[in-house]
Amino acid sequence: MTDGTTPRVVAVNRGTEQTTDAPPTGPRHRALDAWVGRWINQGHMIDEDGSPGATITTSDVYEWGPGGVFLVHSAYGRIGEFDVGGTEIIGYDETSGAYRSHFFDSQGNVTVSRLVADGDTWTYQGDTTRSTVEFSDGHRVQTVLHERTDGGTTYRPSMRVTLTKVT
Repeated sequence: MTDGTTPRVVAVNRGTEQTTDAPPTGPRHRALDAWVGRWINQGHMIDEDGSPGATITTSDVYEWGPGGVFLVHSAYGRIGEFDVGGTEIIGYDETSGAYRSHFFDSQGNVTVSRLVADGDTWTYQGDTTRSTVEFSDGHRVQTVLHERTDGGTTYRPSMRVTLTKVT
């Protein structure tokens, strides 16, 4: 007679364990498929007076990491005359019921954000930043408004970009 458990790797750093839980690859995880691909990101900073500032051009790649549970996002490019980039890990946490992003930028910063999905709109919320991502054209275009706050209550636009999927 069986208790319904099977051995599988629940956490890589723990080895195999007996469990009745299925691997976390349900519809909330699959919603991240919209991001997968290679993108060209073009836009601009937004100056204090609201006018377009320095140009932004990056190459962004979103792909499933090992196991197909987390997205790995690599970005390389320029903001004005500065080379920039970073690596982001995005996933859905079954325990909290929330999407999370951990972004490690080329300046040594780590930004942790909560993501909320509402149809084709995804909203990142960090401690001092937020971004609204609108998918369109069959998930082949992302229109993004980045905002920042210094005091935590009033946000101001900081960047406006459009990512176009190339593959």
